[in-house]
Amino acid sequence: MKLSPDKPLIQDGAIVVNSTFGAYCEVGQGARVLNSDFRDYAYCDRLADIANATIGKFANIAAMTRIGPTDHPMDQPSLHHFLYRSSYYWDDAPDDQAFFERRAARRTLIGPDTWLGHAAIVKPDVVIGPGAVVASGAVVTKDVAPYMIVAGIPAQPLRSRFTAPIAERLLALAWWDWSHQALRAALDDFRAMKVEGFLEKYGG
Repeated sequence: MKLSPDKPLIQDGAIVVNSTFGAYCEVGQGARVLNSDFRDYAYCDRLADIANATIGKFANIAAMTRIGPTDHPMDQPSLHHFLYRSSYYWDDAPDDQAFFERRAARRTLIGPDTWLGHAAIVKPDVVIGPGAVVASGAVVTKDVAPYMIVAGIPAQPLRSRFTAPIAERLLALAWWDWSHQALRAALDDFRAMKVEGFLEKYGG
C-alpha cells in the first residue's frame, strides 16, 4: 500500500461527508468522518468516528476512537432527537437546522504528531496540543498541553513526554511543516536519533 499526495485512501465501508484531506491521508475501514478536515499525513484506523474536527498533520488516531461526539439538548423537556430530526417522524415538521449549526460550530482540534489510543473519546471544543498522547479508553473533556500524556475518565495528566525546554524546542522546530522531500532526507535520523540528538542536528 502506498498513500497518495493527491487523494486520501478511504478504506472499505468508511463514510466521509463534507470533509477535506491533505496529502498522504487515510481513513480506516468502517470509519465515519463528518464535517472534518484532515491535514497532511493524518490518519484514523478502523471504526473511528470523527465529527466537526480539525485533525493536525501526522495525527495518529487508533481504532474505535470518537472525536467530537455530539450532545443532546439537556436543557429542554426531552433529550430525544425527534426535537431536531423532526422530519424522521412527521411530514410537516422540518428539522431544526439551527441545532445542527450549533453542533457543527463546536470544533475539536487535534494537534500535529498526536496519538489517540484505542477507544479514546475527545469531547467537542477540546484542543489536543502538538505531540500529546491520549491513552486508550480515556475521555478527554479539557484541553491537553503539548507533549502531555493523559489517561483516565475524565482524562488527567500523567506526565510530559519531554522536559519543558525540549518540548519548546520541538514546537519551535515544527518538523511537521517540513516538505515531503525534507522528511525523506531526515528519515534515517528520525529513526535512529533520540530527541536531544535530533534537536542538536536540526535546531529548534
